[in-house]
Amino acid sequence: MTAIHAHSQHPPSEIRVLLLENVHDSALELFNAARFRVERLPGALPPAELIKRLADVHVLGIRSKTQVTQAVLSEARQLLTVGCFCIGTNQVDINTATMRGLPVFNAPFSNTRSVAELMIAEIIMLARQLGDRSREVHAGTWRKTADNSHEIRGKTLGIIGYGHIGSQLGVLAEACGMRVIFYDHMTKLPIGNNRTITTLKDMLGESDYVSLHVPATRETHNMIGEEELAQMKKGGCLLNASRGSVVVIPALAAALKSGHLGGAAIDVYPEEPESNSNGFVSELQGLPNVILTPHIGGSTSEAQESIGREVASSLTKFVTAGGTTGSVNFPELEMPPVPNTHRVLNVHKNVPGVLRDVNRIVSERNANIHSQLLKTYNDIGYLIMDLDEDVSTEVCRDISGLPTNIRTRILY
Repeated sequence: MTAIHAHSQHPPSEIRVLLLENVHDSALELFNAARFRVERLPGALPPAELIKRLADVHVLGIRSKTQVTQAVLSEARQLLTVGCFCIGTNQVDINTATMRGLPVFNAPFSNTRSVAELMIAEIIMLARQLGDRSREVHAGTWRKTADNSHEIRGKTLGIIGYGHIGSQLGVLAEACGMRVIFYDHMTKLPIGNNRTITTLKDMLGESDYVSLHVPATRETHNMIGEEELAQMKKGGCLLNASRGSVVVIPALAAALKSGHLGGAAIDVYPEEPESNSNGFVSELQGLPNVILTPHIGGSTSEAQESIGREVASSLTKFVTAGGTTGSVNFPELEMPPVPNTHRVLNVHKNVPGVLRDVNRIVSERNANIHSQLLKTYNDIGYLIMDLDEDVSTEVCRDISGLPTNIRTRILY
C-alpha cells in the first residue's frame, strides 16, 4: 500500500465534513463550533455517488445504511476519519480503513436506553396481543378476549448478547417482575438477579421471550434458524432489534404459521431500504401477533441527540488534537497540546523497531521531542509526537519514507 502523508496542516475552516442519513443537529452544532465546513444530506448515497462526494472530504459521518467499502475508501484520498452515528460499524470496511490510517468511531452507549425500553414495550405488546387488538379496532372489529393474553410478571426473558443493551434490558425486565437469564459467548458479570446460561439451547428452552442483542459477525449470521426456533418453548416469542442477518426469516415465518411460536417483534431485516419508501415486503407481514417496525430501536430524540454529540465530539478531538478515544480500530490515545510545537501523527505497521527509527530521524534533524505517545492495536501502531516547529516538515517527510509507514501528517 502506498504511504499517505501530508506536510501541512488543515486549518479548521478548511476541514470539510459530509454527514449523511439525517445525522442529528447536535453533531452539526459541535462541528460548527469547531468552524468546520459541513454538508449534510438526508439519505444514504450509492457507492459511485459517495466516491464522487468524498473527493475533497476530510470527515465522513454516516448511520447504518451507507456502505463504506474498500473501493470507496481507496478513492477517498483526503479522508481522515469516519464516524458511525449508531452502534454498529459493519457497514464500514474496517480492515481497509485501518490500513489506510483512518480511525473509525461509533456510539456504543447513546441509544442503549431507547432500545431497551422498546423491547420492554414489545414484550408487553406480545404478551397482550396488542398489535392485533389495535388493528382490529381500527378496522371496526370489537373482539374483547383474554385468550392467550398474559402478564409478563413471573415470565422468563432470555437475552442473547449481554452487552450494553442486553444488560440494561435485563435491569428493566427484572423491575417488571420477570425472571431474566442470558447467554453470551464471553463471560459477563450478571446485574441484579440476572443469571447466565451456559448453552444457547438451554436458554432457548427456558425462555418465554427471547431477545437478540448481538453484532453482525460470521458467528451470528443466521444464528437463529429452524433448529434454534424448534428449541424454543411452544408459544414463546422472539424479539430482534440487533441485526437483520441474525434470524432466518423464512424459518421464523414457518414457526409462527405452525403455531409453535406465539409471536415475534422484528425491527431489523436481512435487506432494508436505503431511505424511507413504500413497497417494503417481508414474509412476516400479516401474521398474527407479529410486530414489525422499520429499524427504529434507537430512533428517539434523546438517543439521536446523544449519538450526535458522542460521535461528533470524538471526530472533532481526532481532527483537532489527534485523540482516538472511542475508536473501534485504533489504539486509544489522548495527549494535551504543548505550546509552540508542531504535532506529528503517524500510523505504522505494528512491527518492532518503528519508534527507534522515528527517534533516529528526529535526532538526525537535531530536533527536540517535547512529548511523545505510542500505542499499538492489532496490526497498527499509532504515534503522537510534539516537535520543534522548524523541523516538523522534514521529520514528517522522512517518517513517511519509512517502509513501516501507513500515514503520517502534521496536525498543527
